[in-house]
Amino acid sequence: MYSANHWGGAFEINGEGGHEAEDDHSRNMDLDRGALSRQLDETQASWLLGPPESKKKDKYIDLGCVVCKRKLFWWVFWCIIIAFIVIGVPIIIAKSIPKKKPAPIPPDAYANALHKALMFFNAQRSGKLPKNNGVSWRGNSGMGDGLNTTDFGLVGGYYDAGDNIKFHFPMAFSMTLLSWTVVEYSEKYKALGEYDHVRDIIRWGTDYLLLTFNSSATTINKMYTQVGIAKINSTTPDDHYCWMRPEDMDYPRPVQTTSAAADLGAEVAAALAAASIVFRDDPAYSKKLVRGASTAYKFARDTGHRQKYSKGNPYIEPFYNSTGFWDEFMWSAAWMYYATGNNSLLQFATDPRLPKNANAFMAIPDLSVFSWDNKLPGAELLLTRLRIMLNPGYPYEESLLGYYNATQLTMCMSVRKFNTFNWTQGGLIQLNHGRPQPLQYAMNFAFLASLYADYLDAVNVPGFYCGPNYFSASNLRSFAKSQVDYVLGDNPKQMSYIVGYGKKYPTHVHHRGASIPHDGVKYSCTGGFKWRDSKNPNPNLLIGAMAPGPDQFDGFLDSRKNYTYTEPTLAGNAGLVAALISLTGTAGTGIDKNTIFSAVPPLYPGTPPPPAPWKP
Repeated sequence: MYSANHWGGAFEINGEGGHEAEDDHSRNMDLDRGALSRQLDETQASWLLGPPESKKKDKYIDLGCVVCKRKLFWWVFWCIIIAFIVIGVPIIIAKSIPKKKPAPIPPDAYANALHKALMFFNAQRSGKLPKNNGVSWRGNSGMGDGLNTTDFGLVGGYYDAGDNIKFHFPMAFSMTLLSWTVVEYSEKYKALGEYDHVRDIIRWGTDYLLLTFNSSATTINKMYTQVGIAKINSTTPDDHYCWMRPEDMDYPRPVQTTSAAADLGAEVAAALAAASIVFRDDPAYSKKLVRGASTAYKFARDTGHRQKYSKGNPYIEPFYNSTGFWDEFMWSAAWMYYATGNNSLLQFATDPRLPKNANAFMAIPDLSVFSWDNKLPGAELLLTRLRIMLNPGYPYEESLLGYYNATQLTMCMSVRKFNTFNWTQGGLIQLNHGRPQPLQYAMNFAFLASLYADYLDAVNVPGFYCGPNYFSASNLRSFAKSQVDYVLGDNPKQMSYIVGYGKKYPTHVHHRGASIPHDGVKYSCTGGFKWRDSKNPNPNLLIGAMAPGPDQFDGFLDSRKNYTYTEPTLAGNAGLVAALISLTGTAGTGIDKNTIFSAVPPLYPGTPPPPAPWKP
């Protein structure tokens, strides 16, 4: 079959069997080499290669310091946006939702009791009271004290107990003890909101103590020891013959003066020195306290004044008779050293003759009972603190080691199985051998035990030895807690001995101001006795007052007439406050290790200067 070939020549299409031969022929045809080598024009090339590929140019973004591809930039940008939506938005929402602040740690029993115990001092204030005193039934009193018989007047200070006498010896001890607690536990006081309060209490006392002698002088020859008097079986108006509110006193209030008072002078020096550390943030007042302490200390140490302040005085001996002054010498020297850093004071405190005169190393049980009269165990603990924390070494080590050993023995007396002291069936240690008013001694011992446990913790010492027996610091705390818990209500009577604390507490405390109604009526000297003898509870609540305590059989008589059971005292409450602040865990644990040493100079010589350059 043939068809026309428009390009020229015949074009044969064989539809029947001859096409295979033709195909073979065509495969074997000679190629036109010239046609293959000819250059194709653009149109012809496009027939063979198809349409040309077009290359896209990458676009870039100049970010100033970096140039990047636009595609990468947008990829990163959208990733950030998505991450913000997925992660950031939920976080913002969560942060914006108001959150409840974590509830503060509820105060423990010791903290609750502490707030009340401090209020007792407000109720005992004499003089012109501040507006924030916080005791509604108290007012200004004793505004004429000492104005006509002393150099500066003796307005202010504290009434000692349920009467209206101001005994300077136990008052000074109470201020020393309270200052010690602030030096050791200032952070606890701050956390409990009582720091300013306790400092006000101390300053009220130290301002008054500065009036009891010429504190602006460097040398003195007398001190005032007491305002107001009471005579056994008195027949004339005085502070025991009368039962009157302090605001209504109209009977004579004579001032006691002494020219020899080694014990009182040393205690006043200790009180002012300890307070100077408390008020170190007020340099002017702190220096004033140090100057006064130095004057009182010099008076106490003067050989011409070395006599007990109470000797032969019928208005003092029956109530606050001092049994010696060597313990006050050691106590005041320690506090004066911490307040001033004067090495001569440390030399005196560690002079072997001092502990010998004080019988410090004789292991006499009664001399291990800390009180307003016996400062020995407190002084030994203060000096033990120096040894275990600063370790001054020679030439102080011999005496300091003796104080350390004596302190260990004191702590061993808290262990019941050694039977150093008797104990009541209810668990109260009888440090005064079953005589009345045992709680103040138990609280003082509880404080020393708890404080020593904190000292051991501060230097990473786990415990102490009593002969071959080893006891941990927790044993001391357990003892301290057992005694304080007894006061708070864990006793056979199931009652608190702190007025206003717990459901059951003394309601007939022996106290003139608390027992007479605050009704604007002035009751006469003897007319007030109807309130003392009343069977009704006190009309005014003496919050925080610690009753002096039960008898040796855990018995207690809530009677105004029986002061041995129901009359609180400054020194007793100071010991209570000390024990409570040391034990409370509401505001953390541990002591301020360094503040007490802030005035102590370096105990070792400094590095000598380098030698001068060698010159040929």
